[in-house]
Amino acid sequence: MPESRVHAATGGRIAVDSGRKRKTVDSNGGRKAVGRLLIVAGLALLWMTAVFGRLGYLQLFLHREYLARAQRQQQRVIEITPKRGAIYDRNMHPLAMSIPVDSAFAVPSELGDQQLAAQLLSGVLGTPREVLEARLASSHSFVWIARKLPPDKKEAVEALNLRGVYFQKENQRIYPKRDLASHVLGFVDLDEKGLGGIEYELDGKIRGKSEKIIVMADARQRWFDGGEAQRERGLNVVLTLDEKIQYIAERELAAAIAKTHAMAGTVLVMNPNTGEILALANWPKFNPNAANDSPAEARMNRAVAALYEPGSTFKLITLAAAFDQGVTRPEEIFDCENGAVYVAGHRIRDHKPFGLLRVADILAQSSDVGAIKIALRLGAPKFYDYIRAFGFGQQTGVDMPGESKGLLRRLENWSAISIGSISMGQEVGVTPIQLISAVSAIANGGMLYKPHVIAQLRRGDQVLPAEGSLAPSEPRRVIRPETAATLRRLMEGVILNGTGPLARLDGWTAAGKTGSAQKIDPATGRYSARQLIASFTGFAPINNPAVTILVLLDSPVGQREGGQVAAPVFKRIAEQVLPHLDVPRDVPIGPRLVQAAYHNRQASDSATLGDYTPADFSGLPDQPPMEASAPNRKGGKSHRPSATVAVDEGGDIQVPDFSGKTMRDVTETCLRLGLDPVLVGSSLATNQTPAAGARVRRGAKITVQFGTPAPKIAHLHHRVRH
Repeated sequence: MPESRVHAATGGRIAVDSGRKRKTVDSNGGRKAVGRLLIVAGLALLWMTAVFGRLGYLQLFLHREYLARAQRQQQRVIEITPKRGAIYDRNMHPLAMSIPVDSAFAVPSELGDQQLAAQLLSGVLGTPREVLEARLASSHSFVWIARKLPPDKKEAVEALNLRGVYFQKENQRIYPKRDLASHVLGFVDLDEKGLGGIEYELDGKIRGKSEKIIVMADARQRWFDGGEAQRERGLNVVLTLDEKIQYIAERELAAAIAKTHAMAGTVLVMNPNTGEILALANWPKFNPNAANDSPAEARMNRAVAALYEPGSTFKLITLAAAFDQGVTRPEEIFDCENGAVYVAGHRIRDHKPFGLLRVADILAQSSDVGAIKIALRLGAPKFYDYIRAFGFGQQTGVDMPGESKGLLRRLENWSAISIGSISMGQEVGVTPIQLISAVSAIANGGMLYKPHVIAQLRRGDQVLPAEGSLAPSEPRRVIRPETAATLRRLMEGVILNGTGPLARLDGWTAAGKTGSAQKIDPATGRYSARQLIASFTGFAPINNPAVTILVLLDSPVGQREGGQVAAPVFKRIAEQVLPHLDVPRDVPIGPRLVQAAYHNRQASDSATLGDYTPADFSGLPDQPPMEASAPNRKGGKSHRPSATVAVDEGGDIQVPDFSGKTMRDVTETCLRLGLDPVLVGSSLATNQTPAAGARVRRGAKITVQFGTPAPKIAHLHHRVRH
């Protein structure tokens, strides 16, 4: 075979072989690339599976944990004082309320120079710089700088324009009448937690649920208010107190303390037919807006917590038990043995020597010997049962904190002389609320009511049903109605013919009992001859009592007897409270006395609660100052028209028609027009002189007859003129 053909043939195979090799190489390279892609895809899929698995694990299983971490970094929950409900008197006059105020807080991590910031804040707040520096160093995220700032200090802090210092609204409790009824209302601490009085007794209901504010931070750690987490107001409370009667009681008690220099005192005014407390006044008193500035003694509610020996006022219980058991009668005569009696070998002396006395006179003259003899006839077991029945030696259940149950030893622990001591008000400890409750039972016919000061709980305009201890309880009969009627008549004799003539009212019948109890001298452990607790308790009018009043003065100086220092306070309070309650007069009195009484009442009405101007809190309505209580502040003679001014016709004032008007309406209209009213009688107006429509000059006297028309009204007017 030729070479060329062989070569050609060989070369052709080589070429064919080379093409096959190339195809084989290309096929292998493609498979490798695909493999690499599969490897990359597999790794990517594995990575994505791991990532998404991790994300799923974090989202599904660790979501709450990381959300909590984020919230801890970005949010601060601040618990602020809750919005307390308001407290009102029976006529819906506010006695306690809460208003919004500003508190300052800081985020120390945002403050550039903490020492400089502390120095600047110290200058405007009056807080030591070291205290502020310690606060700022205690946390990096949130610290209080000053809470519940007055408006002026808030503006001063704001004017510093410090980065990292912010403000938050809180609630602050205020008492717009300051110390009026402070022992009933109580007070709260900085966190609005009740610490005394009704604020403590109903803290869970008035305070409501806690409030929390969420403060949030952005990415740059700048803080802002994120909103409220929870807010629910507490319940409003309506009291049985009457703001005006409370003011009268506190004013007259303060005047008595100033006159007698007594260490302390208490006045209680109660509705004997319901147990409602209309006024509760103690001395010393305190301002609940700044309760920490007053000593603990001033914050003590003596009306429910202070124990004292009642002295002769306890003879009412002795006679009530004796009359109810029929062991004596008012006209029976006892030999008081010239002022001394022996009981179990102990000689007990009377405050003055008495001979033969009727039982009525034993009460009127407050004979200790007579009371002891009556108690001995009654016997200790029966006497003890009546003392317990009247509520002594146990809590009355009044809805105020800190009530004492008093001091009354069990019958088996009485000594042989105990019946004699207790019958005249010694060897027994009572509280003012116990005593006025017992006297109210005598006033209303023998029913003992639970005293109370809470009338209603409200949520907005909705009155909530009373539950638990606030639910009304049925009164309990302690003596027969006939016994109560007998005691009322004898108690009237105390004022008319006995030791309490200074308690006699102008225009109303009244009944009462004086008390002068010796105090125990701590140095000797014996009764002091100089320190007494002077008291008077009574009610008016007799046939249909509207109020029961207790006046107690601890250790008066000078005159110390209850009939001398406490009875006049009873008179002044009753003569203002009874007209305020529109209680008709049941004793006829002369026109001069009527006119003087109503001028005094007008002065009392003008002495409204201006003495209790609110503290300077932002957000409260302005209250204009009121007039003082005295008719003439300078203490001189009044410059009103004299009683000898005659009717001066032909003037420019037209006399109104007073027919059917009340005494209050007539008095207010006359004083508004500049006329001088002379009021005769009681009930509604029936006749007047000059007649309606007549023209008179300013200062003219207008005589108005009330109730049954009197045929001698012109004669009465003539007597007034002359």
